[in-house]
Amino acid sequence: MTETKIISKNTYDVNLLRQDFPILSREVNGKPLIYFDNGATTQKPQVVIDCISNYYSHYNANIHRGVHKLSQEASQAYEEARKTVAEFIGANSPNELIFTRGTTESINLVAASFLRKKLDAGDEILVTEMEHHSNILPWQQLCEEKNATLKIIPVNEHGELEMTRVPLLLSPKTKFVAVAHVSNTLGTINPLKEIVALAHAQNIPVLVDGAQAAPHMRVNVQELGCEFYCFSAHKVYGPTGIGALYVKEEILNELPPYQTGGGTIKTVSFAKTVYADGPLRFEAGTPNIEGAIGMAKALEYVNGVGMKNIAAHEHELLLYATEKLKQVKGVRIIGEAKEKAGVLSFVIEKIHPFDIAMLIDQQGVAVRTGHHCTQPLMEKFGIPGTIRASFALYNTKEEIDHFITALVKSIKMLS
Repeated sequence: MTETKIISKNTYDVNLLRQDFPILSREVNGKPLIYFDNGATTQKPQVVIDCISNYYSHYNANIHRGVHKLSQEASQAYEEARKTVAEFIGANSPNELIFTRGTTESINLVAASFLRKKLDAGDEILVTEMEHHSNILPWQQLCEEKNATLKIIPVNEHGELEMTRVPLLLSPKTKFVAVAHVSNTLGTINPLKEIVALAHAQNIPVLVDGAQAAPHMRVNVQELGCEFYCFSAHKVYGPTGIGALYVKEEILNELPPYQTGGGTIKTVSFAKTVYADGPLRFEAGTPNIEGAIGMAKALEYVNGVGMKNIAAHEHELLLYATEKLKQVKGVRIIGEAKEKAGVLSFVIEKIHPFDIAMLIDQQGVAVRTGHHCTQPLMEKFGIPGTIRASFALYNTKEEIDHFITALVKSIKMLS
């Protein structure tokens, strides 16, 4: 099994790290792959691939209900994974960590299980203008069902939240706040501690969509103080179809099941069913066992590299790419917040983003185009979509140079 490269605090050897990711050695359209679509999903290190293969090769079994050896081993690995994920975000206990299919399911779980019973006609839910659709639609649907109101924290021209508006938007009618830690489109890092403090001053619980934060920065839910925090494994170098929802234990113990079925119960009779305690109550049916184990291995990998090292490397890439991009004629960067993660979103004057992406793909560069599931934000900036380059721990300045060259060449072809 391939071992993670050891990176000291003072020597971030990106070329050594790249050897951990087999896909980075392939070619696309006859060119070496340059992968800048990390905001959509990250590539997987060999240790994660091997971990999942090892599960199927050596201890594939269903969990929690078998007395045989394989089931015991799989159950232990699954619960060890829960512990690893909980520790990664600074939870008090593994009992505060529910495995879900990803961020989207986590948010839907909170909407259905926690907020539906608490929301009445005339109440309000507060979100931001930069939210991904997954952190809009569940709340919008709930508001329509309950005749409640969805209120919006606006974004300024730099792509930052207008924080002076937050105290004015919070009121006795506000029953919930849902906010992204990092914008998937703009890269903006939101002032969560301030938002949580303002909400808690009025006893309003807060959910944080951490899908775009977990790969880029240290997360500590206790320091943030939020009631709910969710993210997906595949954006943190893990497998798809698995994610995590942190819920403060005192809240989790009071929540009814989101879905019911095998694995969620203590006892069942036709007279009455008693549900299991803790996170198992929310993991109906056979869970994504290999996904949970793979997710934990991915987070161990990230810890091995060091989140501070990753953040510093990506920040350097962001500054370098921003400077290079500003030198390209016709470029307009969308989102220039003071606090940003490694995301560059931009448009080219008089050229559709899709056309640019197609041409630079022919030169081996993968970027994302479109509205990035943030259509209200596109409307805010008066654009149909952007080109988005999002960076990961394995990207390099040399790749950025090649990207800029491919971009300039593509612009000339379309002008």
